[in-house]
Amino acid sequence: MTGQRSLRHWIDGAEAADDARERIGVVNPATATVIGDAPAGTAADVDLAVAGAQRALPLWSAVPPGERAAAVARIADGIKRALDDFAATVTAEMGSPISYAKTVQAELPAQVAATFAAVADGFAWEEELGNALVMREPIGVVGAITPWNAPLYQTVAKVAPALLAGCTVVLKPSVATPLTAALSAEVTAAAGIPPGVFNIVYGSGSVVGEAICAHPGVDMVSFTGSTGAGKQVSIGATGTVKRVALELGGKSANVILDDADLHHAVTIGLEYAWMNSGQTCAAWTRMLVPAHRHDEIVELAVAAAQSHTVGDPTDPATRIGPMASTVQQRTVSGYIDRGIADGATVAFGGPGPVPGLDHGSYVRPTIFANVTPNAVIAQEEIFGPVLSVIPYTDEDDAVAIANNSVYGLGGSVFGQPDHALAVARRMRTGQVIVNNGEFNLAAPFGGYKQSGNGRELGRFGIDEYLELKAIHR
Repeated sequence: MTGQRSLRHWIDGAEAADDARERIGVVNPATATVIGDAPAGTAADVDLAVAGAQRALPLWSAVPPGERAAAVARIADGIKRALDDFAATVTAEMGSPISYAKTVQAELPAQVAATFAAVADGFAWEEELGNALVMREPIGVVGAITPWNAPLYQTVAKVAPALLAGCTVVLKPSVATPLTAALSAEVTAAAGIPPGVFNIVYGSGSVVGEAICAHPGVDMVSFTGSTGAGKQVSIGATGTVKRVALELGGKSANVILDDADLHHAVTIGLEYAWMNSGQTCAAWTRMLVPAHRHDEIVELAVAAAQSHTVGDPTDPATRIGPMASTVQQRTVSGYIDRGIADGATVAFGGPGPVPGLDHGSYVRPTIFANVTPNAVIAQEEIFGPVLSVIPYTDEDDAVAIANNSVYGLGGSVFGQPDHALAVARRMRTGQVIVNNGEFNLAAPFGGYKQSGNGRELGRFGIDEYLELKAIHR
């Protein structure tokens, strides 16, 4: 992307009047330069957006499901046409390497929207249950609060099923990635989404987010972000007893069994640990390995790490870009220091600046060996390119370590197929990938324990935005 863009709230299908007293700058984390700004929204801005969503709700919910699905399909097509713009914008806003931004930050959301549109065709909007007619109806106005690490994907994962369900939406994107949200508004408008059905209010979580959570005109809040922030969302929503769907943090375990193809398991495992520069909630940040093969596996991990080039995120050869902000850079660096202080072995990377990268929010991707299961770096979500290799004694020990977490979002197992599947069944987590199996966009995504509640994607994602009504005859 080029130039600097100044945004306005998107309300009732148009940019709102620019009367913001305060604006929030958007900083490119690779260059530390300001590339745009957005208004610091207020509770009054949320009132306007919710009012618009409420006015649009009766008409949109009355649109036949097939027509709503066609509109979502047009959104998918619009994202495809703007892939390069979306990828470049995400890279500029939060530093995602451009190759990853194109395939995952931009192409994947288009696929998600298209999959939702296809799933809606056979969705059971009504069903007979004896003398009862069971109906699924839109829950109403949805407040969607999205994070900075996957700004378009998380927007689509919430907005597409909400629109399919017949709901209207007020979106609050992260303050770090408003430019991506503005592009999504353009795409929805071009897809023919009526005014008021999709609205955006920019601003902080402490002001705009809290106003959405507490607003009596908002019927549901769907939030993706840290577990700490998710707890605040739940508290804010209690006053109106609205539905809350949370997709929160993770500390996913990659269990490598003794009968696995070690080179394959380690190479793929490191890729999933460090994808999006490690800034992914479902990243496999704990590599659980047989104790008697620990050193062998660490050597394989260090060898694989050589190909994870750190650098300018606009360079297609770069695999790890900057952290999304200086705050995140300090956080990740602090965890690297903590790992060393607690006695873990630095096998690759470590503290200190990245050579040749004097500007930007960079950290050295790091592999820790001989990590104990209860160590801070093995328990807390770091959200950066830091991998902990944890030895286990036997299969029961591996499962116990994998489940020894307040989180339960993702995970993986590598081994002989039947053996790996048996271990996957024992893991308390929302999704497990066995032997690098393909991620199915029609399957449910969500977490156990403090990784949240509810599910996204496929028909399960549509269900999140529906109320059940039983008519007895």
